[in-house]
Amino acid sequence: MRILIIGDVVGRPGRRAVASLLPGLRQQYNLDLVIANAENAAGGAGLTPETAEELLQGVDVLTTGNHVWNYKEMASYLGGDRPVLRPLNYPPAVPGRGYLIKDNALVVNLVGRVFMGHFDCPFRAMDELLERLSPKPPVILVDFHAEATSEKVALGRYLDGRVSVVVGTHTHVGTIDAAILRGGTAFITDVGMVGPADSIIGADVDEVLYRFLTLMPGRMPPGKGPVIFNSVLVEVDDGGRAVSIVRLDQEFTETIDESRPSPA
Repeated sequence: MRILIIGDVVGRPGRRAVASLLPGLRQQYNLDLVIANAENAAGGAGLTPETAEELLQGVDVLTTGNHVWNYKEMASYLGGDRPVLRPLNYPPAVPGRGYLIKDNALVVNLVGRVFMGHFDCPFRAMDELLERLSPKPPVILVDFHAEATSEKVALGRYLDGRVSVVVGTHTHVGTIDAAILRGGTAFITDVGMVGPADSIIGADVDEVLYRFLTLMPGRMPPGKGPVIFNSVLVEVDDGGRAVSIVRLDQEFTETIDESRPSPA
C-alpha cells in the first residue's frame, strides 16, 4: 500500500495547493490512500464543514487536532459519517470519532499533552484501541498532533512494531528524521505544512510579529505568495510493516483573484 500523508493545510492557499498538486501526485506515485491534517484549513485556524468537503474532493481521510472545535458547526458535522477525525484521546462523550477504517487501513488521530492542553493520555488511548479492536487491519497509521518533539518521538518508539506508521503534525515545520524504526514502524517527528512560505508557520508575518511585540490578541490570517507543500510518502507491505518513508516537498505558485468569492 502506498500512502501519502500531507502536513497541516493552512487556509485557502493550502487548500488550493492540495487541489492543484494532489491529482498529479496520485497518478505519479500510484497512491492507494491520502491523508491530510486539516485543522488549520479554514482561515488558518480551525475547520468548517465547507472547507472539509473541499479537501475531501481529493483527500481520503482528514485528521485534526486542538483547533478542531474553533467553529461550532463542527460538532454536528463530526457526528456524521464523513471521513474526518478528531483526536481519539478527547474525553468520552465528545462528538465525532478518533479512528476509522479506510481501504483496509486503520487511521488514528491523537493529540499530545505537552504544551497542548488537558487531554486524556494518548499512549493509553492507543493501547486501549489496539486491544479492543478485533480483527484489526494489518495497516495502521497514526497522526499524532503534538507540540513537543520528545513526546512525538516517545509515541513513535512506544508504538514501534505495533502500528505501520506514526507521523507528527502541528508545528508546521517539517523535520528530516524520516526513518523506519527497528520494529518496522515508519516515523517522522513532523510532516510540516501546506502553507505560504513567506509566513511564520503559515500565518501573516506582520500579524504574528505584532502579537509577539505587544502581547495583544488578534487575527492571524494565512500569509501570501508561493506555498510550500510538505508531505511524506510511505510504502507498507501486506503484513503492515513499513517498507519506506520519504519526504515529498514541493512548491506551488498561483495567482489568486481575491475578488472571487471563496471560503476563508
